[in-house]
Amino acid sequence: MKFLSLSKWFLMVLCISGMLIQYGCAFKDIDKRLFVSAIGIDPAENVENGYKVTVKVALPFGAIKDSAKPSFAYLSREGHSIGEAIRMLETHIDKVLELGHMKTIIVHEKLLRNDMQTFMDYFIRRGDIQLISYVAGARPSAETILKVEPKTEAPASVALINFFGATANDSPYVVTTFLFQLRRDILADGINPVLPLIETNEKGDELIVNHSVVVDGREDPTVLSTIETKYFNSLLKNSTGLTYLVKKGSLELLLNISQSKMTYQFVSREGSEAPRAIDMHIVMKGIIGESNKDLSIAKLDEYNRLASKEVKQKILHFLIKMQEENLDPFGFGLHYRTTRLYTEDLFTAWQKAYPDIEFKVTVEVKLQGTGTIE
Repeated sequence: MKFLSLSKWFLMVLCISGMLIQYGCAFKDIDKRLFVSAIGIDPAENVENGYKVTVKVALPFGAIKDSAKPSFAYLSREGHSIGEAIRMLETHIDKVLELGHMKTIIVHEKLLRNDMQTFMDYFIRRGDIQLISYVAGARPSAETILKVEPKTEAPASVALINFFGATANDSPYVVTTFLFQLRRDILADGINPVLPLIETNEKGDELIVNHSVVVDGREDPTVLSTIETKYFNSLLKNSTGLTYLVKKGSLELLLNISQSKMTYQFVSREGSEAPRAIDMHIVMKGIIGESNKDLSIAKLDEYNRLASKEVKQKILHFLIKMQEENLDPFGFGLHYRTTRLYTEDLFTAWQKAYPDIEFKVTVEVKLQGTGTIE
């Protein structure tokens, strides 16, 4: 019993001592915080090998009906690193910069090289930055893109997020790349990360996202055209809402593709694990959305054959172009590495084989109708 009473006294003294050394509440009210909705990274103009950081800060208002359009503030600072620039930005304001709600990271086109991991490391290490944040390239600069406020941007909303989120824009020309995905692909052998490229019109009041950039470590990053971006999305990400223009003599058909699926396998050389070809099978389903001539549902099989042949040529041309430029945005090399028993020269063997590998493409277009009229 005496032992139990001593234990109780000891616990009581321990609890009181703990209460005495407690700090006051460290919580900061919402009116003491500035919420960053997007951040832009540009090459520094006055700091050698440095960066210019621009943050887009959402300014609060009483109610949505009280604001005709979104209200933002823009803060910029240069530094030798991202962290240094942001720390200096905090000396320009009377509140705390809150990055927990930031969903978009915009990077200048010229910084999209493989050495970008040196500054992207900052975003990965900060625990308050979401790994599902969107990452995109910018032209002419990240600061310019951040300051564009489209007329269609609603109050309490950010247009940049709507472009890449699945709840609003679903265009097949828009590539979506997450922060965790970019970091993973940069560090992996056998794949080149692809980022959307954001541009603006001459008036500077619209955002345009229909190109993409392949990160490959070159001085001038390779930019995929609008059509090439569509091919990339349709093959790798099974995007919907695609259109393909098919021509045969005087006949022109515009296909509206609702489903797209690509599967492939490696064909090895006899007596060797080295690949000699990639056997690719692509299935597309949709309807004919537009035609310059009258169509008949009875000729649907003929239209299927015509469409399959034309789409095959377009896709094959794109694959060969990527191969000739020694780019692998589809991750063929990564897939090859992960489906083979590891050896020290496995990736080296792939690098030697890729420039001469043959693409055996089979396209099967299944048109389900000629539209609402025949």
